[in-house]
Amino acid sequence: MTHSPVLRLRGAAFTHPGGSGVSGLDLEIAPGEAVALIGPNGAGKSTLLKGILGLVPRTAGMVELGGVELGIGRASLTASGMVSFLPQSADLDPDFPISLEQVVMQGRYRGLGLFRWPGRSDRSAVAQALETVGLAALAKRPFGELSGGQRQRGLLARALASDPALLLLDEPFNGLDQVNRDALIETVRELKGRGVAVLVSTHDLELARQVCDSVLFVNGVQLAFGPVDEVLTLGNVQECFEGVEVEIDEHTVVVPGHEGH
Repeated sequence: MTHSPVLRLRGAAFTHPGGSGVSGLDLEIAPGEAVALIGPNGAGKSTLLKGILGLVPRTAGMVELGGVELGIGRASLTASGMVSFLPQSADLDPDFPISLEQVVMQGRYRGLGLFRWPGRSDRSAVAQALETVGLAALAKRPFGELSGGQRQRGLLARALASDPALLLLDEPFNGLDQVNRDALIETVRELKGRGVAVLVSTHDLELARQVCDSVLFVNGVQLAFGPVDEVLTLGNVQECFEGVEVEIDEHTVVVPGHEGH
C-alpha cells in the first residue's frame, strides 16, 4: 500500500473502568484494506473497536486517524463522518413503523444539524448505500418485514450512508444464511475497491482468506498482525485460542465448538 494509513495504532491500550481491556496494539490500516480481527470470547475485540470510537478509554499509546493524532481521552473523529460502526446487536426495534430507507437516512443525521432537512445529496447517499448492499429494491419496505439478514445489511447501509473512510464491523456475519453472507462479502469487496478501510471482528476464519488482506490476533494483548498468508497459521490460531482444539488445511481454519462474541 502506498497511501497513508487511515488508522495507525502504536503501543495502544484500551481499558474499561473495571480493568479489563486490550493492550500492546501496533497496526496500520490503509485505504482499501480489510483487516480481520480474530480472538476468543473476552479477548478485547469489541473493546478495541469501541476504543477507536472513543467509547472505551485509551490508557496508553498513540492513535492516529486520518493523519491526525488523537490525544488521550479524546473521542475519535466519528462526528466528521470519517468512522462508521456496525455493532453486534441492532439498536432498532423491528416492530417500529419505519421504512428501510428511513433507517438508512439515520446515517446522514450526524451531518444535517438541528434545523436542516435531508436534501438531494442525502437522498443520493442513501440510495447509493442501499445499492451497495443490494437492497435498493426494498427501500420503501417496512424495516420489520425484512429478514434478519436483510436487516443486518440495511444497518450496514446506514453505516455507509455517511461515506466513511473507516468502517468497523463487529461480528457482522453471525446468524446470516448463505445468501446474506455472500451478499455481505461482496459488499466488503466493493467497499475495498472504493478505498474504504475495513476492520472486521469475526469468528469466520474463512472470511479472512476470502476478503481480508491482513489478520490481527488478540487475546487481551496483540498476538500477531500481518498479511493473511503469513499470519493466519495453525500456530497463531492455537496460541490465540489456547485450550481449544483447532485444525487447519489449505482452504480454511476450523475452531471446533467455539461460539460467542
